This record gives sequence, structure tokens and C-alpha cells, in this order.
Amino acid sequence: MLTTQEPTSVRVALVSLERTSPKSESPRRMESRMDYEGATAFLGDWGPFQCGLALLLCITMIPNGYASLVLVFAGDTPAHRCLVPAVNLTEEWRDASIPLYEDGRPAECSRYQLEALRAYSEAGWLPSHVNLSAVPREGCLDGWEYDRSIYRSTIVTEWDLVCGQGWKKPLTFSLYYFGCLVGSFLSGQFSDRFGRKKVLFVTLASQTLSAFLQVFMPSWTAFCVLQFLAGMSAVSNYLAAFVLGAELLSPRLRLFFTTAASNIFFALGYVLLPLHAYFLRDWRTLLLGITTPGFLLLTLWWAIPESPRWLLSQGRIAEAEAIVRLVAKRSKMEAPAKIFTTLQKEGDSEMKKYNICDMLRSPNVRWMSVLLWFVWNTIAMGYLTLSLNTSNLHGNAYLNCFLSGAVEIPAYLLTWLMFRRCPRRLTLAACLASSGFFLLVIQLVPADTHWLAMTLEMLGKFSLTAAFAHIYAYTAELYPTVLRNMGMGSCSMASRIGSILAPYIIYLRSYWVSLPYILMGVLIIAAALLSLLLPETYEIPLPETIAETQPFPGCCRKEVYKPTSTKEESQRQSVDVQ
Repeated sequence: MLTTQEPTSVRVALVSLERTSPKSESPRRMESRMDYEGATAFLGDWGPFQCGLALLLCITMIPNGYASLVLVFAGDTPAHRCLVPAVNLTEEWRDASIPLYEDGRPAECSRYQLEALRAYSEAGWLPSHVNLSAVPREGCLDGWEYDRSIYRSTIVTEWDLVCGQGWKKPLTFSLYYFGCLVGSFLSGQFSDRFGRKKVLFVTLASQTLSAFLQVFMPSWTAFCVLQFLAGMSAVSNYLAAFVLGAELLSPRLRLFFTTAASNIFFALGYVLLPLHAYFLRDWRTLLLGITTPGFLLLTLWWAIPESPRWLLSQGRIAEAEAIVRLVAKRSKMEAPAKIFTTLQKEGDSEMKKYNICDMLRSPNVRWMSVLLWFVWNTIAMGYLTLSLNTSNLHGNAYLNCFLSGAVEIPAYLLTWLMFRRCPRRLTLAACLASSGFFLLVIQLVPADTHWLAMTLEMLGKFSLTAAFAHIYAYTAELYPTVLRNMGMGSCSMASRIGSILAPYIIYLRSYWVSLPYILMGVLIIAAALLSLLLPETYEIPLPETIAETQPFPGCCRKEVYKPTSTKEESQRQSVDVQ
């Protein structure tokens, strides 16, 4: 049973609190929610303490922006060639010891056999007198020499992750995102059991410590183990901060926090990464520089309270009231003598139990889920491919990364505005189609107009970022309440698989430089066309049950279920849609 708790599952609460009509909620569920909102309504929407709290939670998300992409610089591959040791070769033969590609670049993984060159050199021959194409070649038996003009060192130069060991570089990237996959699955479990605040700060400490210890790792294997732990911790503290903000903040403030502010501060961390990397050209120094400030975030333990909603779900009403009174005091508002009087405990509600099998039995939900998994996977793969590819673009790698992060900020703001005013399906399809179009057109740009290719790639990144932000809330509106958390969790896990594959998409450029763009452009265009099959949810109440789910094309019936239980098999009745 999939019970992953993702930021998207909390977005649902935000969106539904703002948009859902009472008819779309069960009486017990609506009563419980209205009791809490009514009990805390005296706090207002934009109190100074709540705004300050939202800011602190956003600050904890900044490290995720640069931690997830630090290998763009720390793991970059500079120009390299085989090392030629000091042997009895003349200067002319040393210069000619590396074969050349057709475009004049020196070969990266082979050299002419040194014994043969030494024989020619001792015989007094010059390279111009010899047909070098007939000279036998050998691998880089003595290692490599790297261009140090951009980086003093990276993990690639440290452990020679090139040529026959080149497969280790994309694996290093993917291990971080595989950790994110595991962390996204476990964080919800731990957060529900131990509380949002504890999980936030424990995983924040774990992420900072893992990255800090990477600085001192003597081997690639040890570095990768910590890379996995850093990814698992990073996504866990992001989710915990997201949930904490959603449950602590007032309805209007938390809507802005989840749809714009949290994403913008992630992008801010992204933008700060190239600024750090520009001044810290050694990978160990770079990791140390971006990691050390993370320890300061642990001092926010005394400034960020636990979620009152979680405390109430645990029956700790007195502690929840104490936190609400603290918020009221800091906001200079007077709290009533008794805050929570008729609020139902979450465990008392008679909620039916559903599992992922119920999601797959319904034709509407099943085919909608399959389509959403493909769209999520494609968006995540494309987004991360474009983010990690900045070091391969023409021009300054630091400026390219800065621009790639900067274009995300207006994209998030635009998505927030579009989501309040525009139809969901057409907006998503338009964002995806424009992104795929820009990526495909890059191949038609003349080779000497690098500025135009860069502009098209940034426009593609802008559109795809907007699509990524949009799909979160759109998916939340598509799933019925009884399956929403499972549905969102399954979509998020599909996106993690796309993230894991992204480094290997970039690796395809070693075969043909245009192949990643063509592959991503085609997949994104396909996702845009298929997304038109999704039901429209704009100004439509959120579905509460499987029977209320919007019909998927080709599914002419809505399903009414009794959920599966351990004692009896679920039974289904089909009713024709009139």
C-alpha cells in the first residue's frame, strides 16, 4: 500500500480550502476541517508572526536548491587527454603522441603506443615523416591530464571518472535522486509518527552532515554512499517543512507558501550555487562552503513550532492550544479562553480505508493514473536534464547555471497566477508543447549563433518549470479525496524515476550532441498531446469519492466501490452515466 506523503498531498488541502464547495466534502470531514479553521480564524491571514514563520520555513528550503544540483560543478568533466610520462621522446613526438579527432580535438581515451614513438624518435624521424594513422594505439595507461582553467578539481578529476570509468559519473548523480525516491517514501511515515518538526530538523542535520562528510571521503564508493544519504535527507526535510507550513499557516498565506514561496526559495538556492562555485573552484572547498551554513539552520529549532494539527491528531490538545496562543501573542491578538472545543480527533473519524488496488480497479482512475505517471516522469526527466546540462552549454558555465535558475522564479509566479484564472488542461498542454517546441528548434539553429540556442534552451526550461509547478496542483484536483494521497504519492515516485534517468539522457550526448534535445523534445510534445485527454477541473468541486471522479475518454462508466479490507474483498457496482 502506497502511503507516501508528498508536498502535493498537502497542496490539495490548500487548494481545496480555497476552492472546494461544501457539497464536495463529507459532513464529518467538512465539520472537522471547519472546526479547526473556525477555531483559529481569530489569528487572521497575514499576521507578522505567521509571515515570519513562513519566511523561516522557506529559508530551510534554500539548501535543497544547491544541494540537488551541486554536481553540475563538483561533478563536471573538464577537457582531458592521456598523460604522457617523461620518456625519451623529443618535443615534436610528445606533441604528436595524442591522436586527433576529425574536428581537431585531441583524443580523450587513447594515445599512440609510446614504444613505437620512442623507436621513431631514436631513429631521428619526425612526425611529419610518418603515417601516424598506421601507428598502433593504447589506452591511457598512465592516467589523464585535465584542463585546470575552469576547475581546480572535481570528483571526475579526483577519481578519473572518464573513458572506461565514465559510467560512474551519471551513476553518482542518479544515486542522489534514488535517495530522494526512498526519502519521499519514508518521510511521510516518520512525519506522521514522530511529528513534522522533529523530522524537519533531524533530516536537516542529516543532510548537512552527509554533505559535510563528503568533503573528507577518500574514495568514490564512500562518496556515493553519502550521496544517497544526502538525497534521502534533502527530500525528507523539504517535505517536512512543506507540510509544517501548510498546517501552521492561515489559508491565504499557506496557499501562497505552497504554490509560489517555497518554489521561489528553492530557485534562490539554485541561483546561489553558481555564485559559490565561481569563487570556490575546488570541489571539496565548494561542498564545504555551501554545507557549513546549513548547521546554522539548526538554531531555528527554537523559532519554529510543531504543527498544531498534528498535535491534535495525536490527542495532545493542550500543546496545540499553547502553540496557537503563542502565535496569537506574537501577532498581538487576543486568543479566546478555550480554543479547541468541538474539534474531532483524526482517529475518531469514520474514514473508510482504501489502498492502491482500489485506484487500479477503477477504469477512470487507472487510465488517468497511467497518463499522469507518464507526464510526471517526462516533466521531471526533462527538467533535471536541462538543469544538469548547463555546464555543457556554450559560454560561461557559471552564467549558464545562474540563468537556468533565474528563469524559474518568474515561471513559478506565472504558474501561481495562471492557476487562479486559467483552465488546467489547456494551460498544462500549452506549457509542455512550447517547451518541446523550443528544444526541437534548437537543432535548426546555425552552429555559430550560440546566443540563439541558449535563448531557446532557457525558454524551454521556463516553460517546463511552469508545467512542473502546474502539474502538482492539477493532479491534486484530479484524484478523489479517498485516493488523493496514494495518487499523488504514485505520481511523485514516477517523477523520481525520471530524475534518476536524467543523468543518462545527458550521457547520450557523447554519441550525438543533439540526441538529448531530440529525445526530450519528442517526449515532451507527446506528453503535451496526451495531457489533452485529462479531465478539466477548473471551477469544478474536488471529487470526494471514486464515483465522483471526472470520466476519462473511453471510460463510459463511473465506479462505485466498497473499499478493500482484510476481511472481505471489495465489491463493485457499475452505474451508467446518464
